[in-house]
Amino acid sequence: MDTGVDDALAILLAIRSPRLDVRAITCVAGNAAVDQVVANTLKVLDVAGAGDIPVARGADRPLLEPVRDARHVHGEDGMGDLGLPESPRQPVPGHAVELLRRTIADGPLTLITLAPLTNVALLLRTYPEVAGQLERIVVMGGSASGGNVTAAAEFNVRHDPEAAAIVLGACLPVTMYGLDVFYDVTVDRANSRRLAAATEPAAQLAGRLLEHQLSRYRGEGSLGDAGAVAAVIDPAGLRTVRCPVRVELAGQTTRGQTVVDRRDWSGDLDNDPYEASLPPAALVDVALAVDAVRYRELFLAAVAG
Repeated sequence: MDTGVDDALAILLAIRSPRLDVRAITCVAGNAAVDQVVANTLKVLDVAGAGDIPVARGADRPLLEPVRDARHVHGEDGMGDLGLPESPRQPVPGHAVELLRRTIADGPLTLITLAPLTNVALLLRTYPEVAGQLERIVVMGGSASGGNVTAAAEFNVRHDPEAAAIVLGACLPVTMYGLDVFYDVTVDRANSRRLAAATEPAAQLAGRLLEHQLSRYRGEGSLGDAGAVAAVIDPAGLRTVRCPVRVELAGQTTRGQTVVDRRDWSGDLDNDPYEASLPPAALVDVALAVDAVRYRELFLAAVAG
């Protein structure tokens, strides 16, 4: 995680859902600097009433890219500048890669990535044997259409394209919950105000975070990353298509783009002048449609119930 506004909503959903068993959370630079991400994560766990879930600090920068953040979206503290009190919790000693390795050893597990994939890429390069213990990776990232941080690329992949290429190329079962569905699961102003007025801390925080979203964007507040968690809880609400996917690493205007090959006629593939010279593309379950009402109701029931 790179805990920003919608990452915090995702933590609240994951902790409050009786259908998930959260074993660990690892933090990486992305929406905010990694130390701020750790602090934000611990604060949200407090509000969520979480048990003793280990949290570890991970990479403070991408593999090759310069450090960038998204404070223009998530506020100066990366989480809406809500002024939450500091948490008495402490991250576990050691790097996030080591926590991932130890936790996955107790698998099989589903790994939900809601941030740049730097930690996961380092894990797969350092301890490749853990790949066999992962049941699935659900990646919030990428797009089969356009981007958001650039015209072509989604933020998490563009933040560290090399890491995304390593993870997608590792021949693991991957579901890509990208921009094609990311903005579709929303909560309207009436529900966000109802949550913000609640006395229960988790519901109140969810409402305040959604109010932050609504203050910056027209329409309804997007659940964003929380939708990827909902897709793990209730996969029947997501329509995916298995497609070859590559991460563009070289293009000046397309670096970080997830190139999703949706061609279904062999003649196009056989006559592609570039395909034969490229390494095989990863086969990824790409999310193309989501039952937004189903996931919104799932979120509201878990967080407010």
